[in-house]
Amino acid sequence: MRMGVDPISVRDMTATAAGLAYREAHPDGPPAGTLLCVHGYPESSHMWRAVLPAAARAGWRAVAPDLPGYGDSPLGGAPGTWESHLEALDRFHAALDLGSVALCVHDWGGLIGLRWACDHPQHVRALVASATGFFAYGRWHGLADAMRTPGQGEELMTGMTREGFAAMLASISRMDDETIDACWKAYDGEERRAAHLALYRSGDFEKLEPYEGRLAALGVPALLIWGAGDPMAPLKGGRVLRDELPGSRLVVLEDEGHFVFDDAPALTAGLVAGFLGDVAGQATASGGSSAG
Repeated sequence: MRMGVDPISVRDMTATAAGLAYREAHPDGPPAGTLLCVHGYPESSHMWRAVLPAAARAGWRAVAPDLPGYGDSPLGGAPGTWESHLEALDRFHAALDLGSVALCVHDWGGLIGLRWACDHPQHVRALVASATGFFAYGRWHGLADAMRTPGQGEELMTGMTREGFAAMLASISRMDDETIDACWKAYDGEERRAAHLALYRSGDFEKLEPYEGRLAALGVPALLIWGAGDPMAPLKGGRVLRDELPGSRLVVLEDEGHFVFDDAPALTAGLVAGFLGDVAGQATASGGSSAG
């Protein structure tokens, strides 16, 4: 459903599928495949604003939903847990009939998207991952621990203001006001804020024990993009993922931290577009179908 959009522009947030608002960009011609981008916390599809048109210029259709309760997607009665976001992503993929996708994830989008990928290996032809983890032995950072603690988390959510939120982000990111405003949508109302706590309190890493080895078993090309100074998902995790995923490539951005797609949009979009070109080229060389 393209609605006459310019082939390289990103559609305004007017489209919905499976109850989720989404952005998308199309190539000028038949797509080489489909890129599905899953944002992190507390972001939205806005974080992919440079990646989507770059992917389209590389010949791919690119789609990025706002998960329930983030950006322009209503919570819609969802509890906001890890599992509910998995279900929402699966419904979104089915509603748009996306088929086989290159999956691009960041932060919580990785915990959601990579778990979805392992549950639906037939739908995944390539991976891009950044600032995330997929380890049953994982440990949460300080802010997450606070959100997971009864009472402390509620106090944090109740007391969060736009000014305090901006100051917190400014300590670890170069986000501009427009980007901060896009993130702040996630705090619009008590229901959304309560869902943040539900997300983190459902984030028990031992749930990943049944997934041991399954990410590597996908056997698909993988690009890992990491900020060397990431305080939330340290570079060590990127190196572990690189070692676990056969043939994967880890790109370390020496001057960046956690929010690499917001702080270095042109660089990260170029990396993703180049990787997609390689994936399409490999499919053509092997004689396989290039379309998703």
